[in-house]
Amino acid sequence: MPELPEVETIRRGLTQLVLHEKIKQVEVLYPKMILGDPSEFEQALAGETLERVDRRGKYLLLRFSNAKTVVSHLRMEGKYYVKQATEPVDKHTHVIFELASGKQLRYNDVRKFGRMQLVKTGQEAQLASLKKLGPEPVASDFLVETFYTGLQKKKKALKTALLDQTLVVGLGNIYVDEVLWQTKLHPLTPCNAVSFAKAKELHDNIIAELKMAIAAGGTTIRSYTDAFENEGGFQFELDVYGQTGKPCKRCGTLIEKTVVGQRGTHFCPQCQQVPK
Repeated sequence: MPELPEVETIRRGLTQLVLHEKIKQVEVLYPKMILGDPSEFEQALAGETLERVDRRGKYLLLRFSNAKTVVSHLRMEGKYYVKQATEPVDKHTHVIFELASGKQLRYNDVRKFGRMQLVKTGQEAQLASLKKLGPEPVASDFLVETFYTGLQKKKKALKTALLDQTLVVGLGNIYVDEVLWQTKLHPLTPCNAVSFAKAKELHDNIIAELKMAIAAGGTTIRSYTDAFENEGGFQFELDVYGQTGKPCKRCGTLIEKTVVGQRGTHFCPQCQQVPK
């Protein structure tokens, strides 16, 4: 599933490729992709111009003229590609934005899990899916003291809490495993057992890790590509995710894999131990 670095990379790509493009028409090929009436979605965007592409957590926010915003969640396999209108339409293409320039912005999704919703610009923060989101993982928004206080209020496993997007947004399965390994915290550590010093270290590692992953264009484990159809490069920098049975880069102990909150989880049994 695309996490924050992948979604941010796609956002930057779309900004380069289709910003200020006027929409001639929209064709929804898979109606369930749209939250709301697909026909209204098509009609409302015809004639509008894409003015900006924003991101909130793992959500893309396509800002159109006349205060219209499309909230797009890529889920597992969602991708945006820009194609010439004359190019064949892939069977996994489910929404086509026909542009006045003769190109098409196509939404491609093998599993059909992605969703789009049209809202009035400024009201997207009131959607149930966005309303609960925590701060963005940047120093100006993501404050150590607030993060630590939030951890102290939770008894659940640390990995589970970091995945729920309320303490901080953007972390998914890959990057949670990575930052916990970096901080020497076991994924099953109760949140309220994390000291302030460890919370600060984890906070700093989250910011640094996601920043580096963005710089590398994201992580391609299975099928992620950006708007230019390029794979990410950060998969070559991973320390623990997907490294089951390989020596820990810090201590040499073999990396193990378990399940936390129904998610495959990688950790070093020596460096990352559950506190007694």
